[in-house]
Amino acid sequence: MHWLWVLIIGAIIGAIAGAITNNGKSMGWISNIIAGIVGSSIGEGILGSWGPQLAGMAIFPSLIGAVILVAIVSFVVRKMS
Repeated sequence: MHWLWVLIIGAIIGAIAGAITNNGKSMGWISNIIAGIVGSSIGEGILGSWGPQLAGMAIFPSLIGAVILVAIVSFVVRKMS
């Protein structure tokens, strides 16, 4: 049951990160989940796990990490095309 919550919270974090960077329309649900989970790992690795937590993910560092990840991936994809 824990993994289901991780996927749901990861999707929400990824969707918020896509909305903040204005790239949410081009991302699908799978990309949102990946961005949320990987961004959570990046954010917590850099900033630590402070603030409120859901499904074992600290919300604020996870969101910051996901925004950074989406911005970098969007920049690289734009440069390649």
